[in-house]
Amino acid sequence: MKYADKKDVKVLFLGTPEIAAKSLKAIIDEGYDVLCVVTQEDKETGRNRTLEMPACKKVALSYGIPVYQPHRIRKDFEFAKSMDIDVIVCMAYGQLLPDEFLALAKVGAINLHGSLLPEYRGAAPIQRSIMDGKTETGITLMEMVHEMDAGDMYDKVITPIDPNDNYTSLNGKLGDDAAKMIAVDLLKYANGELPAVPQDASKVTFAEKILPETEKLSLEINCSKFVNLIRGMSDTPGAYVMLEGKKLKIFSAHIFSGDVVKEIGDIVPNKKLLLVQLNDGIVSLDSVQYEGKKKMDGTSFKNGARLGENAKVE
Repeated sequence: MKYADKKDVKVLFLGTPEIAAKSLKAIIDEGYDVLCVVTQEDKETGRNRTLEMPACKKVALSYGIPVYQPHRIRKDFEFAKSMDIDVIVCMAYGQLLPDEFLALAKVGAINLHGSLLPEYRGAAPIQRSIMDGKTETGITLMEMVHEMDAGDMYDKVITPIDPNDNYTSLNGKLGDDAAKMIAVDLLKYANGELPAVPQDASKVTFAEKILPETEKLSLEINCSKFVNLIRGMSDTPGAYVMLEGKKLKIFSAHIFSGDVVKEIGDIVPNKKLLLVQLNDGIVSLDSVQYEGKKKMDGTSFKNGARLGENAKVE
């Protein structure tokens, strides 16, 4: 069957955060028939624990599109069985999808993955590409299969990683690129006009999930790796070191010099900057947040903290 127009393609969309909401909005604005949006449950945020809707839910409701938020979609997708679905489109949904659910789409199920597959399959491709010091990444449009991120590829867009990019800024760029791609490719996919390219299994790498223990920075790594880890976890969840028994989150840093003048972890004397000695040089902590305090620049923190001559991070 050939679809003459975008409005003829019936779509079930799965996604949760802002990066996915951009693609959802593009699909709607292009005129595709979005039957419903499936997203994660509302979450409590802030000190007052107020319920916050996922970005994709906000977009769907603004267009009057039905929203479903199953706690575990593997056990609860009865709502979709009566729908006449042509294509399932997924981006950053956050749960594994059962094969029986994917089979509900007459044409197929596709995913917008935040890497240039077969590199960085898995949960944290955007963060890991920055942490590894990559200079480019991208979005891959791929078939959803039982094995995670292993399906055939239909299209790719390359996104440069600027040295000043962090997870938040790169997320924004990739969201924009994904939205542009899916707006054009969805009709082509539905009509079988995109060639399927198998992934080269010999080039597969994995992007492991960011765990709480990942956020604690080792002081034994080199300056470049230290800075890249900070970039990959900023603005959220935030990498940290310990200072006087409390967490010091670091949201941005840069290499100050290649000098080794003190012991690893020592605060290096400087009138303006908050400097820390690592094994191959000195890094400047430019944006930080001490446990229980507000985020501030490193200079302001240093001036207010009154650190002693023997101050040391761990």
